[in-house]
Amino acid sequence: MSVTTLPPTETFRIGMLWTDTRYRSSTIQVIALFIVMLLGAFLINNIIVNLAAQGQDFSFGFLTEPAYYDINQRLIEYDSRSPHWKAALVGILNTLLVAVLGCILATVIGVVAGVLRLSKNWLVSRLLAVYVEGCRNVPVLMQILLLYGIFIEILPRPKAATPMLDGAFVATNRGFYIPSVISHDGAGVVLAVLVASVAGIIYFRRWARARQERTGQIAPVMLVSLGLLIIPTTIAFFAMGSPFSLEYPELKGFNYKGGIHMRNSLVALWLALSIYTGAFIAEIVRAGIQAISKGQTEAAYALGLRPNRTMRLIILPQALRIIIPPMISNYLNLTKNSSLAIFVGYMDVTGTLGGITLNQTGRALESILLLMAFYLTASLLISAAMNKYNESVKLKER
Repeated sequence: MSVTTLPPTETFRIGMLWTDTRYRSSTIQVIALFIVMLLGAFLINNIIVNLAAQGQDFSFGFLTEPAYYDINQRLIEYDSRSPHWKAALVGILNTLLVAVLGCILATVIGVVAGVLRLSKNWLVSRLLAVYVEGCRNVPVLMQILLLYGIFIEILPRPKAATPMLDGAFVATNRGFYIPSVISHDGAGVVLAVLVASVAGIIYFRRWARARQERTGQIAPVMLVSLGLLIIPTTIAFFAMGSPFSLEYPELKGFNYKGGIHMRNSLVALWLALSIYTGAFIAEIVRAGIQAISKGQTEAAYALGLRPNRTMRLIILPQALRIIIPPMISNYLNLTKNSSLAIFVGYMDVTGTLGGITLNQTGRALESILLLMAFYLTASLLISAAMNKYNESVKLKER
C-alpha cells in the first residue's frame, strides 16, 4: 500500500513580496499608489501654505453665500438671491441638457450620414461627403457663432413672427417656443402604464430575438412594439379623463409667454455641436460598415434578405463592435465642447461656477477644482455607460 504525502507548504516571508511572482505585481501597485498619495498630499499642503502666506485660505464656504446674479436659461427655480451652489447646479443641468440632446442628435445625424455616404446614388454620396468634410474641418466655435448670428439676424421679432403648426412652434430672434406639458389628476396612472408598456416591449423584443435565433422565424417586432407602446397608454389616457394638456405659447405684449422657451444660444449651441460631432460619427459609421466583409452581404442576399433587413440584422450588429469605441471619444468631446457656450451667452457650468461665481468670490482654485471634478465625473460616467454597452455588443466566444 502506497502512501501519498503532500509537499510541505512554504511559510510566508516578507521577502516574498518582491521575489515571488504571486505577490510582486500587487506590491508594485501598492508602492505606486503610496507614492501618488504622498505626491498629492505634498501638492495640497504646498497650495494651502502658499495661500496662507498671501492671507487667503482654502475653503468652499463661498458656495452658501448669495450669488447676486441672474441666469436666463434654467431648468429649476432660481433667483439672484439663491446661493452659489444652486447657481452651479443650474449651470450643471444646463450643461447636461446640451450634452444629452447633442449626443442623441449627433448619433442620428452621424448614422444616417454614414450610411448614405455608401449610397450608390452619386449625388447623395457626394452631398454627404461635402457635409462631412466641410463641417469637421471648420472649428466648432465658428459654427456656433454662425448659427447664433443667423438666428439673431434672420428670424423675425416676436410681434412679426408667424406661429407654425397651429401655434405649437414659434421661431423669433429672441428664441424658439414650443408647448409645455401640464399634468392633472390621474397623470401618475398614465405614466405607470407607459412604464409597464416599455417593460413589455423590452421583454417581447428579447423573446423575439431568442425565438429567431432558435427557429429562424421572424416576428413583427416593430408593429408589436408600437402597439404595446400606443394602445395601452392611449386607453389609460382617455380612461383617466385626459390628465395631460398642452400650454401653447401666446403673444403677450412684446414677447411670447407660456410654453417652453428655448433661447437662441441654447439652440445654436445644440445644433452646432450635433452637426459638428455628427460629421465625425458619420466617418466612424462608414468605416465600420466598410470593415465588414462583402461576403456577409452577399450571403444575406442569397438567403433572400432584403437590403434594409440585411443592414439592420447582419451588417450593423457586426459594425457596432468597431463603431462604439471611437464614438465614446466623440461623446466625451461633445460634452467638453459644450463649455464654448459662454461665447453665445448660454449659462452652463463654465459660465456660472467657472465664470461669474469665480470672479465674484475670488475663489479661483476652489471653483476650478469643482469644475474639473464635474467634467471628470461626467466623462467617467459616459465612458462607463458606453463601455458597458460595448461589452454587450462585442463578439461572444464559446
